[in-house]
Amino acid sequence: MKKIKFKFIIPAGLSLFAVLAACSKDFLNKPPLGTLNPEIVATETGVQGILIGAYSLVDGEGASGDGFASGASNWIYGGVAGDDSYKGSDPSDVADAAPMEDWSITPTNGAIPQKWKLCYSGASRCNDVLRVLPLATDIAPELSTTITAQARFLRAYFHMELKKVFNNIVYADELNTLETTTNTVDAWPKIEADLQFAADNLPDSWGADVGRANKWAAKAMLAKAYMFEHKYAEAYTLLKDIIANGKTAKGEKYALMPHYYSNFNPAQKNSAESVFAAQTSVQDQSSVDWGGDPNGNYGDILNFPYNGGPGGCCGFYNPSQDLANAYKTDANGLPLLDTWYTGLSVSAVTSPYVGTLDPRIDWVMGRKGIPYLDWGPHPGDAWIRNPGADGHFSPKKNVYASSQKDQYSDVGSAYWGPTQLVANNVNIIRFSDVILWAAECAADAGDLTAAKDYVNQVRSRAADPTGWVYKNSDYNAGAAMYATQTTPADNYKIGLYTSFPSKEYAVKAVQFERRLELAMEGHRFFDLVRYGTANTVLNAYYDRERAFMPLKANAKWTPNKNEYFPIPQGEIDNLNSDGTERLVQNQGY
Repeated sequence: MKKIKFKFIIPAGLSLFAVLAACSKDFLNKPPLGTLNPEIVATETGVQGILIGAYSLVDGEGASGDGFASGASNWIYGGVAGDDSYKGSDPSDVADAAPMEDWSITPTNGAIPQKWKLCYSGASRCNDVLRVLPLATDIAPELSTTITAQARFLRAYFHMELKKVFNNIVYADELNTLETTTNTVDAWPKIEADLQFAADNLPDSWGADVGRANKWAAKAMLAKAYMFEHKYAEAYTLLKDIIANGKTAKGEKYALMPHYYSNFNPAQKNSAESVFAAQTSVQDQSSVDWGGDPNGNYGDILNFPYNGGPGGCCGFYNPSQDLANAYKTDANGLPLLDTWYTGLSVSAVTSPYVGTLDPRIDWVMGRKGIPYLDWGPHPGDAWIRNPGADGHFSPKKNVYASSQKDQYSDVGSAYWGPTQLVANNVNIIRFSDVILWAAECAADAGDLTAAKDYVNQVRSRAADPTGWVYKNSDYNAGAAMYATQTTPADNYKIGLYTSFPSKEYAVKAVQFERRLELAMEGHRFFDLVRYGTANTVLNAYYDRERAFMPLKANAKWTPNKNEYFPIPQGEIDNLNSDGTERLVQNQGY
């Protein structure tokens, strides 16, 4: 495939922002020192425009230096680097992603600066809001506080993304200077402080402005920070409040959608299950083929079936065989917590597994012979670019239905617009995520009944047969369900837990449920790191994979090193170029 070019396009009304952000040390020292005076944008319209510019980067695209590794879905960092997926395509295609699959990555890898630059660009836009806001004389104090809270929420989000990936980061706030720049001070306290301010000062809801963060999104993001810090008691307090009282940005009480796939359906985005999401749109004149910054889900533009179905290119992000096997269930419809990888493999080319399966498998991945929305039965390896390197499954959560093409897909003068761009939001936090965090906290506290009940809430939705995949049936793309529900697409069986007999069992069940529920959503690797199980889980996974996946032949995950990715060497060289050590490389690289 051709190399995709990315171009920084400043939204209308924000052209002055680029000048105000000029600096001599890249992203960290960005005071408004450009040739234009900041008072020019110091109005409500100007400040709101800069804030919208910060929101626009939540999708991971639109800043100088962005690319396939900066998308909000974290498909490479959270999926390829873990056991959810393979890189996909040919081994030489987007070759910088291959070292993330076998953990041979180095600080000079060409992909890792993309996430670094994008997130610091987002933080910089937030800081410009906070610098210009005090100069605006037409903004009432209450509105000023709300704008500040949004900027601080987004700043915390961008830094949390950096923290998850790189750990030792600089917290770039509006007061940052080269003299105060260091990545040897833990960023979590400042992330917490920004999110607490946002939770205290954001409104309950925004009405029609569904993409803005409200107080409940801020509380959920703060709970997420606590989960990464292992502050389970603090997180649990927040999570119980969110579950009982939380509302979406449009004021709807949080709830699980009746059907699982509704969370990945562009016709149903910003639903009751959406806590915070990267907003997307198509057919808004933003589609620029081979360049530009489309508002469609550009971060996953490579992640479509190859040679057929939606898109037609490019065969990246293929679900792993290990993930498929995780959906096996026992006689009671429960996961095989310790033995999912033994015996026959799901959808193996020869001698496939014929036992029972969790029905979510066929919303997570395309499998041979199983309906792929309304594109017909998945043809198997005909849609896989390189089965020897990519396995036998296609991603499914990021695509659009055939009946949605030209409505929720984009238009454009050439290939990428009408085939690869889709108005499908990227879920940053959804309500099932919140419920399973609560289950994790309950298990940690020894409240095994509460942990079980939380997990069963999520499983109950999956157990409802109206939300399963069916053969010989029309697919209703508006409701994400099949119209004729006579013949399930496979031997589905999913049950509820009757008890968690021990804390150890509860923790294992909760962690496994997160894998099943949130598969291919960019969480898996980060979850393994915060569980402290990455070394055991990933090296066992590599041992199983070596026999049939050549890219795993030399894979090895190294503890006390690979919990985090290396800081881009170019950023270290830039910030330390005057002889002052501001950035220190992560351990082991």
